[in-house]
Amino acid sequence: MIELVSSLVPIADSFTPFIVDFPFERNYVESIIYVSLYVSLTAVLISTLVSLPIAMLVGFSEFPGKGFVVALINTGMGFPSVVVGLVVLFTVSNEGPLGTFDLMFTTEAMIMSQFVLATPVITGVSLAAVSSIEDGVRDAAYAMGGTRLDVALVIIKEARYGIMTGILAGLGRAISEVGSVLIVGGNIASSDGTSVTRTLTTAIQLEARQGRFETALILGAILVTLVLLVNGIVLRLGGGRV
Repeated sequence: MIELVSSLVPIADSFTPFIVDFPFERNYVESIIYVSLYVSLTAVLISTLVSLPIAMLVGFSEFPGKGFVVALINTGMGFPSVVVGLVVLFTVSNEGPLGTFDLMFTTEAMIMSQFVLATPVITGVSLAAVSSIEDGVRDAAYAMGGTRLDVALVIIKEARYGIMTGILAGLGRAISEVGSVLIVGGNIASSDGTSVTRTLTTAIQLEARQGRFETALILGAILVTLVLLVNGIVLRLGGGRV
């Protein structure tokens, strides 16, 4: 994960002619990009590992209350981010169940909030993709002597384009988030401008509020470029079918 983030950070080089007037110049921008990518990619990776098994289980199981579970997942896709931020903040506060870990205003708390936001999105879209696979595919896999794991892998392979779309949607929800990461992260930067919990979105909000609109626009351009880059990578992996 760290290597992937580090490989994407140099994208700031293309913006070097425009960041000479930043309050902390290159260090300021690169640290914000690093924190944004680290938090979002880590949250989406963990979310994917949780979401896919849930999507498989719900998609190919019949149990009482299945409709309620699906409705709950779909509702979670539009859950207000500020509410998620408040819940996570209470969870990691001194009086919360995770208070002993001292997670307030840390990247770990930001990852938790983005995980909560991304998981319903990835689960919902993956569930739709998995459910669209015909029962004949699963039956054929069983008929050929496949184990449950083998059948699951076959289904994931058949539904991979839809699953990629879900992961991409989850990443878009995470990396563009403002409210929850602002609440649990605090938008903190050190005295030399290095980001501690400041992301691209919270930095844009801060710069715009302080009237530094050129800086905010450039950070916005970097954010859009990163999103387009991720889209391009996923499209390439999916053979242009995502």
